[in-house]
Amino acid sequence: MSVSWWIWAVLMLAIAAMLAVDLFLHRDNHVIGFREAAVWSGVWIAAGLLFGVVLWVWQGGDVAGTYYAGYLIEKALSIDNVFVFALIFTSFAVPAAFQHKVLFWGVIGALVFRLVFIFVGAELLETFFWTAYVFGAFLVWTGYKMAFRHGEQTPPERNPVVRLVRRIVPTDPAFHGDRFFTRVDGKRVATLLFVVLIAVEATDLIFAVDSVAAILAITTSTFIVWTANAFAILGLRSLYFCLAGLLRRFVHLHYGLAVLLAFAGVKLILSETPVGKLPIPVTLGVIVVTIAVSIVWSLRSTRAAETLDAAADSSTR
Repeated sequence: MSVSWWIWAVLMLAIAAMLAVDLFLHRDNHVIGFREAAVWSGVWIAAGLLFGVVLWVWQGGDVAGTYYAGYLIEKALSIDNVFVFALIFTSFAVPAAFQHKVLFWGVIGALVFRLVFIFVGAELLETFFWTAYVFGAFLVWTGYKMAFRHGEQTPPERNPVVRLVRRIVPTDPAFHGDRFFTRVDGKRVATLLFVVLIAVEATDLIFAVDSVAAILAITTSTFIVWTANAFAILGLRSLYFCLAGLLRRFVHLHYGLAVLLAFAGVKLILSETPVGKLPIPVTLGVIVVTIAVSIVWSLRSTRAAETLDAAADSSTR
């Protein structure tokens, strides 16, 4: 799918405008509640779905279907980002009122990182056919790790990027309101909130590799890949505040995400064999069914566990 430069420019301006609106409406660093987060999540999801309708009218059902498949897999993978962000905020004891600012700038960094990865990855797949096997094997391995080694999380303060920043940039180990930099004894130093931002960006950099490789298994159109990523990421901040209190219920979601990554890897490998690319309806079906099954399985399991705990509590009274 070839897209003129001016269409890219219009899209960039539209996304910049949406980010500006988001920043303006949350400039006072208030604690974001579930209701507000749910409303904004609905707004961002509606924007992502509406863009698919625009593509349907403009380019046809196949292109729109490809976009929706990419958008769904990116949205599903972004939920795993939320788990890690919760770990980072808890580890650094970030006040709830400042978490929005970190996530806002984290989203901007994520958009830039993914734009670079998308163009590089798409060019490699278009130029060297064997990179499909490399990316495919990487996704299958990532799916395996997510399924069977999901609990092996590196503490944020041990992240090599965070440790490097602390060595290079003078840092005060405390929060100074919502500021990333401040002055201590006349010297300009980074605050602990800046360290948290670096931890979020470094973590998202790892996620970006997985997610971009997964969507490149669906299409190598840089326009479709980036727009699906952009609209999925734009709602990441609201999704965090919406799901933060419900994360403990999604105990089996990582199995579903592992299946999606492995499926994307196999799909990418098959694209360079006589089998060819799988039809978009099949891809969409696998994504929707996998996400639905993993969420329902998680909710049923945690509900059963809570029922047993309640029964045990009542019997001890």
